[in-house]
Amino acid sequence: MIPFFKRILGFSNKESIRILMYHQVLPQSIAYKNDLIVTVENLEDQLIYIKNNFKTVFFKDLEASKSIENKIILTFDDGYYNNLQYLVPLLEKHQLKATIFIPTEFIQNNLNGEERVYMNFDEIKSLNPDLVEIALHSHYHKNFSQLTLSEAEADLLKNIEILEQNEINFTKVLAYPYGKFPKEKERKKEFFKMLDRIGIISAMRIGNNVASYPFKKRFEVNRIDIKNGDSLKVFKWKLRFGKTKL
Repeated sequence: MIPFFKRILGFSNKESIRILMYHQVLPQSIAYKNDLIVTVENLEDQLIYIKNNFKTVFFKDLEASKSIENKIILTFDDGYYNNLQYLVPLLEKHQLKATIFIPTEFIQNNLNGEERVYMNFDEIKSLNPDLVEIALHSHYHKNFSQLTLSEAEADLLKNIEILEQNEINFTKVLAYPYGKFPKEKERKKEFFKMLDRIGIISAMRIGNNVASYPFKKRFEVNRIDIKNGDSLKVFKWKLRFGKTKL
């Protein structure tokens, strides 16, 4: 029989799945104050906790992983070069999996002055497929709630086309830029029909909540936002409840 407190926290629910949202990874010595950055040191503490309590999976393996308890998906948006520098070695060290969502125009326009901001397509292609899954994050990284349906479709098809042209294997799961998508009832209905038509399997909002699989609303899947200042205590709380305030 599952202990009461474990049922309450969801740790033994085979349907429950935590989907964590990260962006940049930098050493504490050079990290600046920004919610989109997690330090290498904090991330490693988080990964150790995850390794001891959860099973990391890819989106593409969810159907086969339905019987696994304590599933978790680590997601990183935008394909930052510092993911290659600092995230990938931690995944190798701890033998964990992560999904990186790629906005293809960011990869094409790679430089900020002389500084490399994003991985290039060759680097993305060379990532170990046992540790890293690639997925979609649009081409132009625009707010879908502000685009017409045809603009949004063209953007996503370009995202797919460029990854295919560069021979990068990817899963047709989408992370919405800024977590945004049309909210008006009819626009949302047509937008979701378009996603289905072009083969998108599921799409990630933010939501800050524990998700469940099979997804009840597959184009409105919740992710949990992990921020720069999250202590390990806050991180554990977010894994339990999805948010810091109940």
